[in-house]
Amino acid sequence: MKKSLRGYRNGLGYLMLAPWLAGFVLMYLLPMIASLFLSFTNFNMLSAPKFIGFDNYARMFGQDKSFWKALGVTFTYVFALVPARLAFALAVAMLLNSKRKGLALYRTFYYMPSILSGSIAVSIVWKQIFGSGGVLMTLLNQLGIHQKISMLGNPDTAVYSLALLGIWQFGSSMLIFLSAIKQIPASLHESAKIDGARAGSRFFKITLPMLTPTIFFNLILQIINAFRAFTESYVVTDGGPLDSTLFYVLYLYRRAFNYFDMGYSSAMAWVLVIIIALFTAVIFKTQNNWVYYESKGGIGHDS
Repeated sequence: MKKSLRGYRNGLGYLMLAPWLAGFVLMYLLPMIASLFLSFTNFNMLSAPKFIGFDNYARMFGQDKSFWKALGVTFTYVFALVPARLAFALAVAMLLNSKRKGLALYRTFYYMPSILSGSIAVSIVWKQIFGSGGVLMTLLNQLGIHQKISMLGNPDTAVYSLALLGIWQFGSSMLIFLSAIKQIPASLHESAKIDGARAGSRFFKITLPMLTPTIFFNLILQIINAFRAFTESYVVTDGGPLDSTLFYVLYLYRRAFNYFDMGYSSAMAWVLVIIIALFTAVIFKTQNNWVYYESKGGIGHDS
């Protein structure tokens, strides 16, 4: 009877999991296997794939200057965006961590940009703000600061303009930080106050160490999302000017759908997977040096 009941429960569990499993296999696992195979082929979507071994990878690293340009632009974007977004999200979360009236409304407003993060409309608005004849250029002219080239039109500042768009979409990280801040025992701050610790000291000695697991979590998510950025570059600048905003995924998209070089773009996709995996592995490897786990005895202990 017990075995029969256990089998029924297991069967029911698998039945509940079936939609997710089917979606995972059809939408993720099979396409990943197909792309891995195509990365070793010459495939233009018009004829059958032709196996060419590691030629796509050799061409990528040895001949394709645009690949290195896109990689450099993406690294610049990631290193400019991720620290600034996390710092801004944490600062806003600290400001919203109070019991004043109307804070729920402010939290909603701050989170809205993250809901619209992949929106083409938002990217178009950003283009109108920072582009030639946009709001920023008009405002600077009114203040007597005459600029001939907009931030999006200047190769030296275009990628940072797109990074500002990413920083503005800090809502999800902010909510995660806010939730973590509320889990910090109030008794720790009260004891520090009694001992005469100031607000800044309490933040660096209590709040920040207790938030390091959340910083670690947000850091991983934001690095992955930053490397996968596409809409901003595609809609706002289309990779220009002079390929200064040619994000890696945008170049991958061009190779696949502009040049019908699907085998090469599949190889690029797997290189991106490896890059993200390496960054993630390094962060995981170094977490024992800076992430505080109270249940594990603090920083420096194995997790």
